[in-house]
Amino acid sequence: MFKYLQQIWNSKDLRKKILYTIGILVVYRLCSQISLPGSNVEAVKMAFSKSELLGIFSALTGGSSENLSILLMGLSPYINASIIIQLLTVVVPKLESLSKEGEQGRRKLNQFTRWLTIPIAFLQSYGMIILLNSQVQLNVPIISDLQNPSVIIPIMLFVTAGTVFLMWLGELISENGIGNGVSMIIFTGIIANIPLVIGQNLAQTQFDPTSIIPFVLMILITLILLVIVIIITEGQRKIPIIYAGRGVRGKSDHAELPIRVNQAGMIPIIFGVSMASFPGLLAQLFQHSESPTLKAIGDAILTYFPIHSILYLIVYFGLIVAFTYFYVGITFNPEQVAENLQKRGGYVPGIRPGKETSDYLGKSSNRLCLWGGIFIAFIAVIPMMLGSLFSSFGIGTVSLLISGAGMIIIIGVVLELMRQINAQLVMHDYSKFY
Repeated sequence: MFKYLQQIWNSKDLRKKILYTIGILVVYRLCSQISLPGSNVEAVKMAFSKSELLGIFSALTGGSSENLSILLMGLSPYINASIIIQLLTVVVPKLESLSKEGEQGRRKLNQFTRWLTIPIAFLQSYGMIILLNSQVQLNVPIISDLQNPSVIIPIMLFVTAGTVFLMWLGELISENGIGNGVSMIIFTGIIANIPLVIGQNLAQTQFDPTSIIPFVLMILITLILLVIVIIITEGQRKIPIIYAGRGVRGKSDHAELPIRVNQAGMIPIIFGVSMASFPGLLAQLFQHSESPTLKAIGDAILTYFPIHSILYLIVYFGLIVAFTYFYVGITFNPEQVAENLQKRGGYVPGIRPGKETSDYLGKSSNRLCLWGGIFIAFIAVIPMMLGSLFSSFGIGTVSLLISGAGMIIIIGVVLELMRQINAQLVMHDYSKFY
C-alpha cells in the first residue's frame, strides 16, 4: 500500500491532479457551511431531525441542505437536467443525431444540460424553501415573510447561483483534476456526512445503552453490503464476439462484449425514492393547509403510507425494478449494437447477424436487468428494513451510516477513481522510455 501511494506521489502530473481535486472539494465543503441570509438555522436542523424524508435528502447533499446553505439543492437540479436530456435524446431526432457525433455532439448536449439546470434549480429552490418552511417547530418559521417577493426571489437566486457554482466546480475537476467532477462532489458530500452520523449514534448510546447493539450490527451489515455492492458492480456478462478475417494472416479475431449486471447505476433509486416519497411530501404540506379536506387527505396518507411501512417498502422496491428496465431500455439499444457489429464484420458465435443478434442481446440485457434491478432495490430497502426490525424487537434503533444509494455512489466513484489512477500510473511508466 505504501509503495502504491509512493508511486502516485512520484507521478508529477497525477500528484497535481489529485491536489487540485482536493483543493476544489475543500472549497465545496467550505461553501456548504455558508447559510442563506435571513434564515433560522436552528429551526432548519430541528425540522430535519423530525422528518425522515428530509433526512434522506440531507444525506445526499452532504448536510448543505440541513445548514440551509447557499448550496441548498446540491447537484440535484443538474442530475435531473442530465436525466431529462438523456430521455429526450431518444425522443427528439436532432438530439439523437447529436449524441452520435462523438466528442463535439457530447459537448453540445452538455451545454443544453447546463442551460436546463438553471430553470430547474430556480423552480426546485422555491419548492424546497416552501417545504422546509412548512416543517416549522414551535411556530418558529425558518424564513420569515416568504409571501413577500422581495424576500423569496433573492433567496431563490442565491440557491440557483449555488447550484451553478457547484456545477462549475464539478467541471473544473473533470477538466483539470481526476475523476468525474459531479460524482466526486456527490461522493464527498456523502462521506462528509458519515462522521456526523457516527457521532450522533455514539451520543445516543450514552442516553440509551440498548442502542449499542443495533449500532454495532449496522456497522457490520454496512461493511458486508459494501462488499456485496463491489462484487455486483464489477459483475458483468461477457458475450463472445468474432470478427472474421481481422486477425493475423486473415484468421478470425476474438473479442468480448461486456454487459454489466447493474447497468443503470443509482439512477433507478433516484427515480424510485422521488416517486415513493412524493405522497409523503404532499401529505406534510396538506397538514399545514387551512382546508379540512386537504388536512384529512394528508392525515390519511401519513397513516396508511408512512415511510418504513411494509406498503412503502413494497412500492419502493417495485418502482426501482420498474425504473431499472425503463432506464436500461432507453440507454441500451440492442438493434444499434447489432447493426454496429454487422458493419464491422463481427458476430456472436451460433447467432446470425442482424435481427437474431439483436434479439439475443435484448434477452441477455433483460435477464441482467432483472437481477440488477432486484439487487439495487434490495440495497435501497435493506437499511430501512433493518431499522424497522431493530425497533420491532425493542433493541433500539440508530441512524443509517450510509443509504443504499450512497453505497452504490461511493463504490462506483472509488472504483472509477482507481481505474483512472492506475491508467495515469501506466502512462507515467511509459513516459520514462521517451
